Amino acid sequence: MGIHILLDVPLPDSVMELFDAGDRFHMLDDLADGDERWRLVDAYLTYGHPPTDGEMMDRMPNLKVISNFGVGVDHIDTEAARKRGIPVGNTPHMLDGATADMTFTLLMAAARRVVVGDRFARSPGFTHYDPSILHGYEVHGSTIGIIGMGSIGKQVARRASGFDMEIVYHNRKPDPDDRVYGARYVSLESLLEVSDFVTLNCPLTEETRGLIDESALRRMKKTAILINLARGAVVDHDALHHALSNGWIAAAAVDVTEPEPLPRDHPLLKLDNLVIAPHLGSATTRTRDAMARRTVENLKAGLAGRPLASSVV
Repeated sequence: MGIHILLDVPLPDSVMELFDAGDRFHMLDDLADGDERWRLVDAYLTYGHPPTDGEMMDRMPNLKVISNFGVGVDHIDTEAARKRGIPVGNTPHMLDGATADMTFTLLMAAARRVVVGDRFARSPGFTHYDPSILHGYEVHGSTIGIIGMGSIGKQVARRASGFDMEIVYHNRKPDPDDRVYGARYVSLESLLEVSDFVTLNCPLTEETRGLIDESALRRMKKTAILINLARGAVVDHDALHHALSNGWIAAAAVDVTEPEPLPRDHPLLKLDNLVIAPHLGSATTRTRDAMARRTVENLKAGLAGRPLASSVV
């Protein structure tokens, strides 16, 4: 008899193939309060990352494991899971390189006005080469400020060194290996003031929620560019709109928003000096395949009562 697995969204065929024949699947949207199928659930795989709190866990008295597709688990009440003895797995490290690549993809797209240039090149208005338009900002030789010098931030620093950038960073405390990455620890205030590019590569915590607010944006150079590969809630979106609309900073590029996606009439979506991607940080075939395999591996380990290969609880 197969196990019962709760899914929050339909999974790609490539992920479904990793499960055993006979496994039974239930969709979150199909289960109303009081539905008897809640009691059947042995494992919960969260792929789309809706909020998962203690009340939801209590609907599943047989729940043995929560397996998260991705590193960030800010959508899961991990303390509630800990109190109930439910392990929570995630997929760290295997997406560091891809997310750092995306950080630089957005950094360069914003700096060199690639998205605006692409639109113009496709338009009827592009009839001749004009060297006086769409000037951007130098990347090489500039100063990058990395907020969050964890495993992803360190990969960003490696890429920055290839562009001969001066690298400063801010964490809760200095990293003892920062010289390996050619990086220098500074206060948050100093980082904001000296950086040409500010990248957000930190987790979402109570300390980082709303970290980039009006005060932070006003500290940045008028020529600075903000890049967010962390979580949308790290940035105050109203303040970011004011900053981009009023020239406090030159541009921004974000892979994440709060909420996600933004309402289709959100004022940020109307700005030409904002590059926005639909949460593609780890979206390469190789990385997403590795993440899927780890997610299913964690789920099966939890069901068997074995330690998870990677877990936060």
